[in-house]
Amino acid sequence: MTTPSRPPSISDAERHQRLDHLRQTMPASGIDAILLTPGSNMRYFFGAAFYESERFVGVLITADRTIFICPKFEESAIRAKFPMIPDMVFWEEHESPFALIASMLAGQSCQRCALDPECSYGHAARIGDALGQLDQPIRFESAAAIIAPLRATKSVHEIDLMIAAMQLTLSVHKTIFEWIRPGMKASQVIAEIDRLHRAGGADGGNSFCAVQFGEATSHPHGVPGDPALQEGELILIDTGCTIDGYNSDITRTYALSKLDSGVEKLWQVEKQAQQAAFDAAAIGTPCENVDKAARDVLVGHDLGPDYDLPGLPHRTGHGIGLDIHEGPYLVKGDQTPLAAGMCFSNEPMIVVPGQYGIRLEDHFYMTAAGPNWFTEPQQDLYRPFG
Repeated sequence: MTTPSRPPSISDAERHQRLDHLRQTMPASGIDAILLTPGSNMRYFFGAAFYESERFVGVLITADRTIFICPKFEESAIRAKFPMIPDMVFWEEHESPFALIASMLAGQSCQRCALDPECSYGHAARIGDALGQLDQPIRFESAAAIIAPLRATKSVHEIDLMIAAMQLTLSVHKTIFEWIRPGMKASQVIAEIDRLHRAGGADGGNSFCAVQFGEATSHPHGVPGDPALQEGELILIDTGCTIDGYNSDITRTYALSKLDSGVEKLWQVEKQAQQAAFDAAAIGTPCENVDKAARDVLVGHDLGPDYDLPGLPHRTGHGIGLDIHEGPYLVKGDQTPLAAGMCFSNEPMIVVPGQYGIRLEDHFYMTAAGPNWFTEPQQDLYRPFG
């Protein structure tokens, strides 16, 4: 198996630039402060992964300050994990962090505060209650419209990390194709894919893995059970990993022996739909047009329309980065114009209910000249890697 070289991690300098861009967007939106909570947004701006618990942790960003809010007893761990944040305030176990946040915002004379859209409802409700009890209530809203556009356009360094993750997962797919044989259980294949990802230098093993055989391939995300591969069954494997938090996500659908001509025909239709979506991706084109291009191919072969089956039961693609699924999306109704740096899956799956499904999934990133593939798409049902 080929192991790609690991690119450098995102630098503190680039993260400071992200914060500068965030601050630059705040005045136009009328936002005085943004409160980030654990999740991928916090990781995007500050580098380390952190997960929400019942004890509130967050970062308050104003025009001139970046303030980490955390339990006092966690101070040493937080300072080690987030060395780029020197300004911290603490709350003790008997105190309310939500009242602390409200008093901080009032002290900064804030009138509007935008909250991380990944914050849980429980914490968001308590923050809202605390803000509502102030003498001058502070308007409380989502920061999604501010943060999402910043994250949608990836830097060269982010794309390099995803290229490495994608190339590793493609190499794992190749190795599995050479190894897999009838009689193997899905769980065996998943375990081997996990081992290969770990050996190749991923952050951990699989970030996810779906291995489906035969009729199970007609269920987009699989069904419970641990079947063994039978002679003559279609194989669908969808898996990925992360490198420095950035995701890969690749699906291959193939067979080890000759299949019915109907399967072969629809495999080619799937290939055409994936290529049509790629060809439709041009700078300034609305995301939904890429989805339409794939569906037009399917309709031309009496599949669909829309989400009708046999046909494509879901969107053509999703954005990808620190989250495996993130906006914008290649789906009807998403009119976001394609811009350089945006990254998407391209997976216009064909499902024949009760029989089989075919999904070819690769990703592309937008450049000023148009889309570039992260990985070379599959070219043949029986020779998926040439």
